[in-house]
Amino acid sequence: MTITPAMTFHPRPEPGPATPWAFPAPTRSTLPNGLTVLRCDRPGQKLVAVDLLLDAPLAAEPAGLDGVATILARAFSEGTETMTAEEFAAELERAGATLDAHADHTALRISLEVPASRTERGLRLLADAVRAPALPADEIERLVANRLDEIVHELANPSRRAAFALYGELFDAADRISRPRAGTADTVKGIDRAAVADFYAAHVRPATATVVIVGDFSAVDFDAVLADTLGAWTGSPAEASVAGAVTADDTGRVVIVDRPGSVQTQLLIGRVGPDRHDPAWAAQILGTYCLGGTLTSRLDRVLREEKGYTYGVRAFAQPLRSAPDGSGRAMLAISGSVDTESTGPALADTWTILRALAAEGLTDEERDVAVQNLVGVAPLRYETAAAVCSTLGDQVEQGLPDDYQAQTYRRLAETTTAQATAAVAAAFPPDRLVTVLVGDAAAISGPVKELGIGEVTVISA
Repeated sequence: MTITPAMTFHPRPEPGPATPWAFPAPTRSTLPNGLTVLRCDRPGQKLVAVDLLLDAPLAAEPAGLDGVATILARAFSEGTETMTAEEFAAELERAGATLDAHADHTALRISLEVPASRTERGLRLLADAVRAPALPADEIERLVANRLDEIVHELANPSRRAAFALYGELFDAADRISRPRAGTADTVKGIDRAAVADFYAAHVRPATATVVIVGDFSAVDFDAVLADTLGAWTGSPAEASVAGAVTADDTGRVVIVDRPGSVQTQLLIGRVGPDRHDPAWAAQILGTYCLGGTLTSRLDRVLREEKGYTYGVRAFAQPLRSAPDGSGRAMLAISGSVDTESTGPALADTWTILRALAAEGLTDEERDVAVQNLVGVAPLRYETAAAVCSTLGDQVEQGLPDDYQAQTYRRLAETTTAQATAAVAAAFPPDRLVTVLVGDAAAISGPVKELGIGEVTVISA
């Protein structure tokens, strides 16, 4: 007879005390050429993330040349005075680096990721790109052609078409915010090498730029490397640009972008509200998350789970132009899509949710879940150097203090249910919302008019 030895059970491991966490704090300095540097050490990170923010906002684009900032942003990857586009791409690949750029209302932003062991090589490529871009005429022509092709696809995309219509409705036509960020077909087709070079010469200089660098710098002499790369970039002194105040007309109304025969309706409901400088921002974020930030939010519970109108609806707040003097604003919006027949009922239920929220308030349970989802996961959200770098770059763009994100998490945790309710009710008043619907006007205009949520206008797609 075989005797099986008794199993030995070891004590189950017990969790240790929670490690305190705070959003990483950068150090700030200025190079002799005027470049502002935010450095954030993250020991153990295998990748270094860099965001270079250039003071070339979309509002600075010359009249009739909307999109020139975007073409310039893309041209930074198309070679330098000493390298062709192919050679530059090959050098990035050999360094294991990626380089991306985009233009927005607040700045033109170039992002680099490179292995920590090749930090110097990556920064040298970035410095060469911004200091002496080739801006070859044939590559500019190709970028313009690519952008014109993109516009065709954007206009065919219901969500992008809704966004174009909403921005055009909310803001005055003279305000750059009212028009597509990367330009329209009419403006982009007029962009050439001379226009891109002129925009570069007028706005790209170290004195008004900021670089955010996050990663493990233990393998390099950081100060020496920075001085020898971006520190060698020269340019004339200049004053930083000043963002204009954001104004909008959020009189309640409905705009239908007609797409005959469409089986779905794209919904985009929005207005402008406080930006990140406002003391109510944290409460607004918390309340908006309860309204439509997750699958368990009020909008999804009703429109998706109970009624089956949609695969998902989201509510969000997106800063536009920001300023410490309070003249900045954020876009506050609800976005989703429903089948054509459900357009009227879905809008009716959305307005019912908003009115009930203002009258009855959020529950403590909703508030607690939102805090856990927004604050509790923050250490995981910022595991990578790129995530930290991106958030610090956002703070620079919006004129916020370096400890802003850390303070925001503290405020989110301290926000009461009543404060979150007041903020979200103020953000989404049912009678001050501009509703854009991309769908079959013949099928949806009648039911929408019956809702009484504002005058209904139909425009062609």
